Amino acid sequence: MTSRTTAALPMLDLRSKQASKERSFVEILRNAPEATQLQVAKGVYGKATPANLQALQKLQSRVQTKLLNQLYFLDHSDPRHLVSRRYELECLDLLHKVSILYAERDFKLSERLLLRCVRLAETGEFTQYLVQATRMLRNLYGEQRKPTPYKKVTKSLLRVQQQLAWEDEAEQLQTDIQLAASSTVAARRNLLATMPVRLAQLEALYRRGRSFSTYNALYRARLTHEELQGHFKEMIRVAAAAERHLQDGKLNARRFDLRFNHFVTIYAYLRSRQPVRGLLLAERYIRDFHPSSNNWFYFQEHYLLLALHAGRYELAQQLLDTVAKNPAILGQREAAMQRWDLYRSYVNFVLPAARALSARQRQLAQQMLLLPEYSRDKRGHNVAIMVLQLLHFLRERNLEPVLLRLERLRKYQQRHLTEPSTLRSRLFLRLLQVIMEKNFDPLKAAERGQSLLQQLRDTPPPGEAFAEVEIIPYENLWGIVLDLLREGPPVTAA
Repeated sequence: MTSRTTAALPMLDLRSKQASKERSFVEILRNAPEATQLQVAKGVYGKATPANLQALQKLQSRVQTKLLNQLYFLDHSDPRHLVSRRYELECLDLLHKVSILYAERDFKLSERLLLRCVRLAETGEFTQYLVQATRMLRNLYGEQRKPTPYKKVTKSLLRVQQQLAWEDEAEQLQTDIQLAASSTVAARRNLLATMPVRLAQLEALYRRGRSFSTYNALYRARLTHEELQGHFKEMIRVAAAAERHLQDGKLNARRFDLRFNHFVTIYAYLRSRQPVRGLLLAERYIRDFHPSSNNWFYFQEHYLLLALHAGRYELAQQLLDTVAKNPAILGQREAAMQRWDLYRSYVNFVLPAARALSARQRQLAQQMLLLPEYSRDKRGHNVAIMVLQLLHFLRERNLEPVLLRLERLRKYQQRHLTEPSTLRSRLFLRLLQVIMEKNFDPLKAAERGQSLLQQLRDTPPPGEAFAEVEIIPYENLWGIVLDLLREGPPVTAA
């Protein structure tokens, strides 16, 4: 086999200091990921001539192939990544090597590697790889005319194929649930109605399979069900029970994603209005997330909301700065970037007015003022956007835009907040109408809004199927509105 090695290894030595076109190309993209083709061609070849642009296309294809080959040598030992990844890739690595050895007719080494793969797949409960390795063993024994091991492994294959069928069915059910849960409000309402039946199906599959995959599908579906109903304290209990099972050795430590449990826990503390307790856990849990992963950003988003709900605005500012400095933020989706902009706009508003805003922050504030009163792509954040606009003009004491925003909020309530589950948002928007009814008098507005405020305090957050995101709790926002009115009522611009 050594005589058939390729002449040039299809790899990039990223640690090498030797100059080359390939290295120059990678460095340019690393330092300026948004560079145009003309800029890259000029950087690599000195000039952006037609011939150099054509050469750049070939260089790009060659580098891409070599970078893809680097995937075989990534280090997955960092515990802040998905714990199952390193064990799963061990199985895949063995199966890949066996495929080559089997084609080369090296049956002895193929058998040894396959038996090792079977052990690893059984330990990690990777049933799909166990099926592949067992099937290859069956074929190997058949080709070698070994009837005794052939019959034994054939019997094992039937068993693990049945196990895989149960796991595939559970995974399909769980995926269907997750897709519906992340879809429209109507889809989530329909999902909520069918969840008891789906949970019963998953429980039956778990009783049959008794594997990590069937357990995990059932576990995550249970969390989704509690979330949709707004049973956030129950989510905390379910997640804590799973972590105890892991510590007691009842769950496969090579498969259970503790980071997912961390996220579920702080999310549930946020939604159950326990931000102080959630902050204590978030400070500890964030260490288990790798900064390059999307999970790190998603966790930080809820860490930030916990800080805002606890009134820890300086901490929120620190978290925003930490996120902004992470180079991996360039890979975030546009919707996620817009959410971060909205959070930053709120933090900039509630921090002391003496804080000087950067040009970027002033630009963000202006963009928020121009957003429409309703946008489907910002579902769940429409009220937050319109309230932020209202707060801005209350601070500016500019009457006409204040009246315009109050009217927009009134119409939004009538059109989009009609369900019983939107009670918190409706109560808050009714409170905002009180300030206009009382001619922006803070004392009269506070007195008139007292009963509405108490109802708001007594109303728990709705389930995720129906939620408008409260970046700052409505109760706290009402206090901010009254404070702004105490500084002076809005007046007609001169």
